[in-house]
Amino acid sequence: MAGRPERLGQAEREAALPELTASGWLVQASRDAIHKEFLFKDFNQAFGFMSRVALQAEKMDHHPEWFNVYNKVQITLSTHDCGGLSERDVRLARFIDKAAASI
Repeated sequence: MAGRPERLGQAEREAALPELTASGWLVQASRDAIHKEFLFKDFNQAFGFMSRVALQAEKMDHHPEWFNVYNKVQITLSTHDCGGLSERDVRLARFIDKAAASI
């Protein structure tokens, strides 16, 4: 990625967030971030999902905050370089939703 990421402007937020909230992402009240919880059949499915997301995150050089216990994965996305949501978060959230749906 070239250059420092920029926080989403109001128009960009209004364009991206309805799609993400419709798919279950929640806008965090305490910070400029989105969060979603995923439940899988078992640990193997959860770990496979996390592996897919990890490979994509590494390609994007944009890494999620996440927490895993057995079949549950909680993910929070925010771009630390700009102190809030950026286009990187939107793209990664879309990838994450597709990865979860393919399991």
